[in-house]
Amino acid sequence: MEKTIGSTRGARTLEAVAGALVLAIGMGFGRFSFTGMYPLMVRDGVIDVTAGSVAASANYAGYLLGAILMSRFKHHHAARLCQLSMIGTIACLAVLSLHLPESLLATVRFVAGVVSAMAMVGASIWLLHVVGQHHGAPLLFAGVGVGIVVSAEIIAIGAATGLNSAALWALLAAAALLLSALAWPRLGMSHADTASQDDDDAHADRRNPHRSAPNAYVLVALYGLAGFGYIVTATYLPLLVKDTVPGINPVHIWAAFGIGAVPSCFLWHWLNQRLGSRRAIALNLLVQAVGVVLPALVVSASSFLASAVLVGGTFVGTVTIAMPVARQIASTVRFNVMATMTAAYGVGQILGPLVSSALFARTHSFDAPLVAAGASLVLAAALACK
Repeated sequence: MEKTIGSTRGARTLEAVAGALVLAIGMGFGRFSFTGMYPLMVRDGVIDVTAGSVAASANYAGYLLGAILMSRFKHHHAARLCQLSMIGTIACLAVLSLHLPESLLATVRFVAGVVSAMAMVGASIWLLHVVGQHHGAPLLFAGVGVGIVVSAEIIAIGAATGLNSAALWALLAAAALLLSALAWPRLGMSHADTASQDDDDAHADRRNPHRSAPNAYVLVALYGLAGFGYIVTATYLPLLVKDTVPGINPVHIWAAFGIGAVPSCFLWHWLNQRLGSRRAIALNLLVQAVGVVLPALVVSASSFLASAVLVGGTFVGTVTIAMPVARQIASTVRFNVMATMTAAYGVGQILGPLVSSALFARTHSFDAPLVAAGASLVLAAALACK
């Protein structure tokens, strides 16, 4: 009996690790590595700041389209979706190693955005719905932070050895291929066994009256605001460091963003268990707001580092809390809650850079965009408490 229990736990851990690797590839490499590569591509003359912003916006638009498309797929296809997302991410990273015109670069980043949404929705539904592992959520979403850290350090080490941006994209593609080889065999091996898990969640809710979740519409709205709130920091942090704090490698600051994300998934899962989803997500968003506005209040290396750790240590925590809540309330509405939340997040991410550009054009400073982003997170926290 003990051997059976141990083997079951081991299998569940491997399933969560496989899902985490899918997110490490699709989100950490496919989506967020561009943030670390952005200054290097500008340095190499591959793109200018304007073209980089267009490519970033194209990625957010692709993420939104991907989320919309994912709302139509059946849950039993989730494992296949994860596999396709890994293939698509590796292909996009490899193509970026070629000398592309700016229009084609934006197209590739658009496709990468679609694939990132496939990874997020596919991995979440596969582990939380198909496999039925609610308690695997922290390890699953920690994969985003792991992907950010690993890709950022590959970029930093490669740049230090003299590799140009094209070679670095090829190196990232090779690393993503290696990670996918580790995740691939486990996907699709497990069968749904959610009844006992659902019972555990229901008993936990009865034991703790503060665990009542926001309704689906409030959850979608606050998730969209969260997407708007974090995206300024997640898009421009290395450029802000490069322009205002010379002498510091901005990629290492970006790596701190990912380092903060990895343990935060476990912290916010624990807080969710203790405080309930409403209080936990409100606290998460308020801490995130502090991290977002900090560089607007104090311009120094320490403030940028603190911002990276605070925002990195909360933005994936938001997902860690919200996605299992979406699973719990999925039967209360007739639409795919996870996919709709991901789409709302995508809308927020598109609006964030647009509002930031408009405010920057007026003030010639990123202070106003950071304050606006912080305000959206405070509003999201207020919605969580309703």
